[in-house]
Amino acid sequence: MYHESSLDTLCAALAYAMGIEKPNSANDANEALCRYVDEAFHLEKADRIFMYNPDAIADWVYRKYPQLCEEGKRHGEIEIPLCSVMPSVTPVCFATMYTGTQPDVHGIKQYEKPVVRTDSIFDALIRAGKRAAIIGDNHCSLGKIFLEKDMDYFLYDTLEEIHAKAIELLMEDKHDLIVVYNATYDSLMHRYGTESVEALAELRSNFEAFGMFSKLIEQHWSAHNTLVGFAMDHGCHDMDQGFGAHGLSMEEDLNITHLYKAYPKKK
Repeated sequence: MYHESSLDTLCAALAYAMGIEKPNSANDANEALCRYVDEAFHLEKADRIFMYNPDAIADWVYRKYPQLCEEGKRHGEIEIPLCSVMPSVTPVCFATMYTGTQPDVHGIKQYEKPVVRTDSIFDALIRAGKRAAIIGDNHCSLGKIFLEKDMDYFLYDTLEEIHAKAIELLMEDKHDLIVVYNATYDSLMHRYGTESVEALAELRSNFEAFGMFSKLIEQHWSAHNTLVGFAMDHGCHDMDQGFGAHGLSMEEDLNITHLYKAYPKKK
């Protein structure tokens, strides 16, 4: 069974959390996330959002290996089950995640990385006078499809550099939205299989990194209402040849579960 809520509901929910107008074409906000934000912040709004975007961590993987996800789950107060979009490949799904629109609207319908012209959460933040940053690898979809905006881009060769820059920006505390991309699970599940030792080690590392950033945010962003998200783009499945894949209209590829936690500012 496919999850009921679409990935296209996330963008408007993030805008709602920050108290800004949603992007022009974004679909309605995810009600569960909006309710959680209202309750956690006592009807105030978030003035910081930190989005950790791992690639290809399927709901079935998350459910099957809870012991590898423990560190992240400790810092995810609410689970938001979502159904991704077709084709379930990275640029299509991230375009939907951050514009709140289906592929027919944002225009990416296959594995390609053109600059998205559809209004996005980044554009909405810029209009509201807020500052955003994307941190990822030099070839990542996020670093290409949302280019050409008045925001900050930090693209590197290694995950170590990506995480180091994210820590630096957290410590500087000048950005209202920080988006961090991690491709490691996706890369190794394609090569060795979704449940290979190599891929599962990266599954655990993704959740451990999310936990580490959450601890830093709790300490260094204590003056802010902050929403932190662990938000993958799509799921994955194994091929008969033993390597992992995604892109099909099947539960394994489309069902994902995001984790979110609100950190109210300390009085």
